[in-house]
Amino acid sequence: MSWVQQSRKILTTVVLVFMLMLTTACGGGNVAQLDRTSTPSAIGSGTAYSQLERGNSPSGQTFGNWVVQTSQGLIQDAYVRDNNKLGVVISRQVRPNEVRPLVKSLAQGFRKNFPNQDLTVLVYGPDKKLILTAKYDVQTNQIQYT
Repeated sequence: MSWVQQSRKILTTVVLVFMLMLTTACGGGNVAQLDRTSTPSAIGSGTAYSQLERGNSPSGQTFGNWVVQTSQGLIQDAYVRDNNKLGVVISRQVRPNEVRPLVKSLAQGFRKNFPNQDLTVLVYGPDKKLILTAKYDVQTNQIQYT
């Protein structure tokens, strides 16, 4: 990979992180309203991947859509379940060393939109296989990666 391509990917990641932080801090007011009255997700093992929604609540749907729209192609799909689980499918553009900074940025935005609770961010590769789980603990304000 040439220096120009590598620099472009790094710059794209930095821009995404900046955009997630800026737009979450400045414009996420109406997403932060939690909808706890919605029914839990009814995703069975027979549900096809393409049939899944971005969220099982209005605020989750809005946040999932926002993540995909602002990712500039780095995130192919996103979903929010129960207002405390965010799953993202990254594209092939995301290099392995860029996954954790991306997840940290996503966790920060997720935390601002769904405050005062423990959160989980699940990262799937382009092949839809789980590659990283990040758990944010609201009491310690720390993220654990597994």
